[in-house]
Amino acid sequence: MKAPVIDAVIHAPGRLQICAILADVDLAEFATVRDAIGVSDSVMSKHVKQLEDAGYLAISKAARGGRQRTWLKLTADGRRAFKAYVAELTRLAGIV
Repeated sequence: MKAPVIDAVIHAPGRLQICAILADVDLAEFATVRDAIGVSDSVMSKHVKQLEDAGYLAISKAARGGRQRTWLKLTADGRRAFKAYVAELTRLAGIV
């Protein structure tokens, strides 16, 4: 039997939720994702930093509505890592 290979960067619940949200969109605003997963700015920032440091997340800033806003995007590596993570969970669950 193959040993599980779980990506520890993605595995934390908050980071997993961020990746799941971003997997379905091109870009999402920091505040929108933060509100969707129900965490504070500081907790969200820590998760974002870990994903960015792993090369899974790209951050951009742009003015919108007279305010500076932060936008999040999964990188190609992030998309691959999330897809592999989901595939591994599926394999472990015996669904496939």
